[in-house]
Amino acid sequence: MTERIPLSGLSTEEDFDAESFSAIYTTTVTVDGGAAAHGRASGRARSADGALDLDLRMPAELGGDGRGTNPEQLFAAGFAASFHGALSLVARQEELDPTVISVAATVALGRDPGDGGYLVRVELEVTWPDVDPEITAPLLEKAESLCPYARMARRGTATTIVSAP
Repeated sequence: MTERIPLSGLSTEEDFDAESFSAIYTTTVTVDGGAAAHGRASGRARSADGALDLDLRMPAELGGDGRGTNPEQLFAAGFAASFHGALSLVARQEELDPTVISVAATVALGRDPGDGGYLVRVELEVTWPDVDPEITAPLLEKAESLCPYARMARRGTATTIVSAP
């Protein structure tokens, strides 16, 4: 039997009244370059709390050996998990069963035809068996408005890049 995991007390129903961003959770993951001195090709990613510790490898499609996790897989996992959490919350608010929901995130890395740089595209595919699409459509929209990854994709994310001493 699977042990139930308690859900967070976070809710969209509680008022939030602040004039600026207020972090409720912060994490740090550090990547080194490994043997090839290249984070994507041979790096190692470690979270400050030690919960994440894995080798990074370039996918075979990009010339790597494909024998490890790559940044696009990590991003896809984070996006799918975050959207699933938002949709689960919305489903519960509507008294619908979220246990059958699954979210598949497909992340594509490609070139920007405008400047030759790199771009990431994301497609989320939500499977929610036995629930009418007319019911799910507005709930997917609401989940998209709540999901921080979806909001980041639509609005951009404030990013600061600094050089450490």
